[in-house]
Amino acid sequence: METNHERIHIQKLIIAGVFLFFLGLLNGMMIPLFTNPKLGLSAHLSAMQHGIVLILFGLIWNRLKLSETGLTWCYRLSVFSMYGIWIGLVLGAAWGTISGTPMAGAGFGTTQGKENIVDFFLNSGAVAILIATIQILFGLFNKEKSALKTTKN
Repeated sequence: METNHERIHIQKLIIAGVFLFFLGLLNGMMIPLFTNPKLGLSAHLSAMQHGIVLILFGLIWNRLKLSETGLTWCYRLSVFSMYGIWIGLVLGAAWGTISGTPMAGAGFGTTQGKENIVDFFLNSGAVAILIATIQILFGLFNKEKSALKTTKN
């Protein structure tokens, strides 16, 4: 049986996923306006796919056997990573960066500060989703949810 804490995460994950999917649709209409339209297309596809991933995480959330702290961290890392990667790609497309996306950014370039900002979002988002995915795999295969539950006294 899911707790109120889990129900809140489920609702927030699904809402975050649908909203990111919606942002991806808007992003798709803006592709021709980006400095680098190829990277703008990558941002559009990323938002669409990442929105679906967040919805999927929400749908499997009550099957995870993690502590409330583990669920909270997994939730935060999942949302941060999906939005962070998309924001990095949107900024990269708008600014014409190359360092974080050398294939899509070929022929473009901008200031080192802008490159660093995009690299931060892309790299931290990638690390965050790796950690969250490991947590989800652990939570799916873990047999003892009750042992991990934090008790409130």
